[in-house]
Amino acid sequence: MARTVIDVDDDLLAQAAEIFGTKSKVATVNAALEDVIKRRQRASFLAWLAEGGLPDLTGPVDTPGEPHRAA
Repeated sequence: MARTVIDVDDDLLAQAAEIFGTKSKVATVNAALEDVIKRRQRASFLAWLAEGGLPDLTGPVDTPGEPHRAA
């Protein structure tokens, strides 16, 4: 883990600590970073789904060993 010196808004840090239930500055910053990353990943996944990322799952299902039959 890298050690970095940064200026942090004390009020925002206190609010974030309350939201995340963290007790230290390090834990609060790490929780906030993790939260941001997970939110972006979820948003990206939802956008992928909205763009048709999954095939149509509402049609007939082929059973293994049986030939596909046209409707």
